[in-house]
Amino acid sequence: MVTRRSPPTDRVVAVLDFLVAHPGERFGLSELARGVGLAKPTCLGIVTSLTRGGYLVHDPATKAYGLGPALIAAGRLARNDFTAAALARRQLADLSARYDTVCTASAVVGEQIMVLERTGPARAAATVKVGQTYPFAPPVGLMYVLWGGDRALGDWLSRPPTLPSRTDRAHLRRVVDEGRERGYLVESLSPEGMRLHSLMAGVAAYDLPARVRELVGEMVSSLGERVYLGADLAARRKHPVSLIAAPTFDADGAQELVLTLYVGGALTGAEIARRGNALAAAADAVTEQVSGRRPTGWR
Repeated sequence: MVTRRSPPTDRVVAVLDFLVAHPGERFGLSELARGVGLAKPTCLGIVTSLTRGGYLVHDPATKAYGLGPALIAAGRLARNDFTAAALARRQLADLSARYDTVCTASAVVGEQIMVLERTGPARAAATVKVGQTYPFAPPVGLMYVLWGGDRALGDWLSRPPTLPSRTDRAHLRRVVDEGRERGYLVESLSPEGMRLHSLMAGVAAYDLPARVRELVGEMVSSLGERVYLGADLAARRKHPVSLIAAPTFDADGAQELVLTLYVGGALTGAEIARRGNALAAAADAVTEQVSGRRPTGWR
């Protein structure tokens, strides 16, 4: 049987194969072009398109390229394996059915937060999608480092913020300590904040004009300010809740996934506790299934 080749496609595959063969490494344009055996202008066109699609990431500081988060979503669809995210899907499907809501499993992939699994009503499909990404830098991403230890928290806080934000260190410390003890966090966003969060999906806020970043930043609360502390949640009073989140851990005791149960309405403190405990139990089940363990300390 005669097969037809596509040289342009072969060149794209060669770039991806080269980066896959060098896991964890990043290469400048000239170095990448030499490694693949392409002319520099040809290589530039390929990496520009792949970066735009999320298949590569480009570090603006070093000008280097590496594998991007879109490959995770593609790999998840191509390989139905017993990964933590696949195992989480079973737990999340039960929670979605119980509470008639969207649940997700997400993680930090490279320099971004990516949604890896989603369950819940089809009518809410547009709210969150597998493969959706968010910037991993203040003020976005606290739940992805809260249970990862103080070093991970400090590294995240030291990242250049995507938007101007305030940091009340004392309040943030209370949020972190209580979240670790309780095993889940409860986040409340105003309707304006929820719309802003949706608009930021897939947006490189660093690329916004400085004045626009300042104006949008004025809409963002101080870090940790959107998280309820236990003292805030009176058992019988209703509280507006955006989402509840809980972590899973790998075999080394490192935070692996964040499981999220979306609420988008008002719940009593007692109901928040029931849903939070149910989500934390689901996260613990995933941790056990991947032979993970909770960390013994948070340093």
